[in-house]
Formats: sequence, structure tokens, C-alpha cells
Amino acid sequence: MTLSTQSSKTKAWLDSLRPKTLPLAFASIVTGSAIASWHNNFKPGIALMALLTAGLLQILSNLANDYGDAVKGSDTETRIGPLRGIQTGVISLSQLRMALIVTVVLTIVSGLSLVIMACEKPSDIVGFLILGVLAMVAAITYTVGNKPYGYMGLGDISVMIFFGWLSVAGSYYLQTGHFDSIVMLPATACGLLATAVLNINNLRDIDNDRLSGKNTLAVRLGAQRARCYHSLLLLTAPLCLALFAMFYLHTLAGWLFILTLPLLLKQAAYVRREISPFSMRPMLEKTVKGALLTNLLFAVGVMLS
Repeated sequence: MTLSTQSSKTKAWLDSLRPKTLPLAFASIVTGSAIASWHNNFKPGIALMALLTAGLLQILSNLANDYGDAVKGSDTETRIGPLRGIQTGVISLSQLRMALIVTVVLTIVSGLSLVIMACEKPSDIVGFLILGVLAMVAAITYTVGNKPYGYMGLGDISVMIFFGWLSVAGSYYLQTGHFDSIVMLPATACGLLATAVLNINNLRDIDNDRLSGKNTLAVRLGAQRARCYHSLLLLTAPLCLALFAMFYLHTLAGWLFILTLPLLLKQAAYVRREISPFSMRPMLEKTVKGALLTNLLFAVGVMLS
């Protein structure tokens, strides 16, 4: 194997793993851990294992997405997004399937280790094992299977549940040993921002998805309403964080996240203004960065409070 061939194969795998999406998985764990720290219950070991497990679940979702779309023929030459590894022919379907199996095993090992490390009550162990299985099933069946829910426009609610409510509340619970309803405002904000990333991806691919029968929420709403929906996602998230800061933090530091509001407003205005799917291509990375920065500033503000 020549150096250029090896480089091409490495790039193809990175395109399939999509490491740039990992901040989405990490942001919710950081947020839940920050609130646990605010309650003097931060446990670094558990937080690190939760980050690892969340990252593996994100990678599993990315690989399964590539595999499912490849099997169904949804990734055609008309797709605007960057070519995936399997589209270039550098990665075969069997290799991608094997990578999926390996990632499933690693996720199970990481998840079990996290549960063993964090849970003491049998009910907690059973509960988190069930949640872990559900998270893995959700990651895989987004595009894989006879009736993948991503093809029915249900991807957005799944992201809200797993990247928002369950991730933030779960990471908080694993460190504190109890649930507190106050985590749901930041959890909702995390979920909304993660959903915005999915929506911008679906806006970019809306024409190709419509033609291939992948009825994402963006396809169901139509381009114009999907753009309005995107603004709603971006601007409702800081509102949730503002309510949390106002009701619970009572410090200026708790409002650090507000520094990203001009950035979110600029992104919302761009998406409303630019109607070409091609114009959405650079927005994916910008939306990820905006979401991550908002969550990080909020987490820092919580810990300083």
C-alpha cells in the first residue's frame, strides 16, 4: 500500500467517523457535570467515562448512518455534503459493517464500566442498562433497518431525547445519585442546539433526501418552514439557559452564555436569508461550534456560580 493510498483510506475513515460531530456528544455531558459540580457532587472519573461512552455512541450513530444510507442508496452523486468513505469506494460495505460491530462492542464495554463505577442501587443499574441499550438501538436504527425512523422525520425528537434530556440528566444523576428537575432547562437547551445541527444537515441535503425517499423533518416541513424552525431552535436554547440563570444562579457569571447570542442570531439570519441548499454546507461546522461554545460558556458560568 502506497503512502497516498494509506492517506486516502485514513481520510475516508475520518469522513465516516466524523470527529467534528463529537463536541455535540460531549457538550451535554459537560453541562450535566457542571450542574453536578455546582451541587458539590462532581466526580471526575465518572464524568470522563460518561464522555467516552457518549463519544462512542456518537461514532456508532455516524457509522450506522453511513451504512444505512449506503444500503438504501440514499447517498447519490447529487448529494451536496462531503463524500463519505463508502461513496468513494475506499471503504467497502463489509469493512463498514465490521467497524460497526467493533464500535458496538467498545460502546458496551464503556457503558458497562460506567454503570459499574457510578451505580450502587440495583434499580439504578437496571435503569441505566436499559437506557444504554435504547441509546445504542436509537443510534443504529436512525437509518438501518426496514423502517428507520430517520426516514420518517423522527430524527429531531430522538436528538432532543438522547443529546439533551437523557445525556444531561443522566450525567448529573450518575454523579449525584439523584434526579433534580432543574437540570431539564439546560438539558432542553443542549437538545435544541444539537437538533439545530441535525436540521442544518437536513436542509443541506433536502433535495437529495426528498428524491431518495428520506423524509426528514426538513423534507416534511419544506425548505421555508424548516428555516423558520431552525431559527426557533437556535433562539429557544438561550432562552432556556436564561430562565435557569434567572431562577437558580443569581450571579453575573451565570449569564456568560449570553455572549454567544449575537453569533446564534447571525446564524439564524443567514439560514433564513440564503435559500440555496449549497449555502448550508459551511453552516454545519459553524452550527456545531456555536452550540459547543454556548454550552461551554454556560457550564463555566454554572461552576463559577
